[in-house]
Amino acid sequence: MKIKEEVILVNHLGKKVGIAEKLQAHQHGLLHRAFSIFIFNGRKEMLLQKRASRKYHFAGLWSNACCSHPRNGERILSAASRRLREELNLETTLESQGSVTYKFHDLKSGLTEHELDYIFTGSFDGEISFDPAEVEAVWWISLPQLKKEMTAFPEKFTPWFIYIMNELVTFQTFSKTNR
Repeated sequence: MKIKEEVILVNHLGKKVGIAEKLQAHQHGLLHRAFSIFIFNGRKEMLLQKRASRKYHFAGLWSNACCSHPRNGERILSAASRRLREELNLETTLESQGSVTYKFHDLKSGLTEHELDYIFTGSFDGEISFDPAEVEAVWWISLPQLKKEMTAFPEKFTPWFIYIMNELVTFQTFSKTNR
């Protein structure tokens, strides 16, 4: 049985104000809870995922290891761990790095990502066995190389990933939080 996909709507303070069907929330740019996970390996490389081409928005773009939404009544950390397993078949301890709020419009789909996004980091060394319905490819990349790629080809990355990497979390911060 497939679970109905809904998101938790919040106000500018992060307080729950309702529930909406996920597509409707993105059609109307409604502020909702989300999370983004950044995974590092022992070589201090970051795991990126290329979003599946059939995703309904921001399809085919590179982003952090995993992004999604908690279900109503589900704790953010539990949701993050669940989606990491579902998308990448990966389990690790996740650490909270705070939260950010952003709003980005996808011209191709006409949808808007307006999220209160909780950021988590974790470590993993091993094979990645991803769900092709969610992820088209994965890429371990050093932070200096990532910075070069993002500068040269920003159109290949999701806007929230660029925002988090360039505006809020310095590469030095990520370097300190991974092994």
